[in-house]
Amino acid sequence: MESVDLQVLEAARRWAAEGRRYALVTVAHTWGSAPRPAGSWLAIRDDGVAVGSVSGGCVEDDIIARMREGRLGERLPFSLNYGVTQDEAARFGLPCGGALQLVVEPQPDAAQLHDLAARLGRGELALREVDLARGVTTLRAGERDDALSWDGQRLRTVHGPQWRLFIVGAGQISHYLAQMAQALDYDVTICEPREEYGAEWRVPGTRLVTAMPDDAFLAMHADARCAVVALTHDPKLDDMLLLEAIRSPAFYVGAVGSRLNDSKRRERLSRHFGFSDDELSRLHGPIGLPIGSHTPPEIAVSIIAEITAVRHGAPIAVRSPQTPSG
Repeated sequence: MESVDLQVLEAARRWAAEGRRYALVTVAHTWGSAPRPAGSWLAIRDDGVAVGSVSGGCVEDDIIARMREGRLGERLPFSLNYGVTQDEAARFGLPCGGALQLVVEPQPDAAQLHDLAARLGRGELALREVDLARGVTTLRAGERDDALSWDGQRLRTVHGPQWRLFIVGAGQISHYLAQMAQALDYDVTICEPREEYGAEWRVPGTRLVTAMPDDAFLAMHADARCAVVALTHDPKLDDMLLLEAIRSPAFYVGAVGSRLNDSKRRERLSRHFGFSDDELSRLHGPIGLPIGSHTPPEIAVSIIAEITAVRHGAPIAVRSPQTPSG
């Protein structure tokens, strides 16, 4: 569940508490180019006030008009299509070839949304299902291998921290990186065995552990939805993490350091620990995209950008010899 959709959930709960009528709209499926991914939320109040988005704006305008005119149904959920034809795509401002299939809930279950918010507040995963044929919505505990699905009648959406970020080192870069990662829906764990650094960690919503990096990483049971970052500049700590992380299922493994230090790190891992060239190719270092970053927040931007690129399978720019590194 994206952070922007948490805002939608909060608005829906607030409107329910105020006794206002509202509808909840979810992107069930997209074709071609679409502004928002499947699972995105939009909440619309009876007076047309909207929170969230399902497109670039024109689709929202049409849904708001339907809401104001009482054309979004009375109770049962239903599906709604936009951009199926070229004329529709042009009318609703969708990109060339783009189309959306939405699921509309004219009268969401307020108690269930409250339950969902409580689960998310406890850091739990939740699976929500809207069954159009039966006209019912259910909520249950989710699993890490659950995924959004839509078969034309049943929409299943996963809510909660589906992605995880494990950071070694509680320095300045980590403070900024942790907050940016939370905005991108990562569950963030900070590993800091050095008391003088961990004592002042103050990023709400993150988890601080004081075990040694290799033990802490193994305890989290990393999977393909995990990103791992070593940011201590201390080879004794960073290498401990990398020894386990490089051969793990984690989709991203990176370590801070200059080009020279990165070269020395790779040599250590190869010579003393037997890592092959293929294994070391998984290590991102010097860490981050080459955006000319110098300050801690700039370096954090470059790191989260690289993690995002890897997560989405986007091509990574080659770092030039003159590019500063973290």
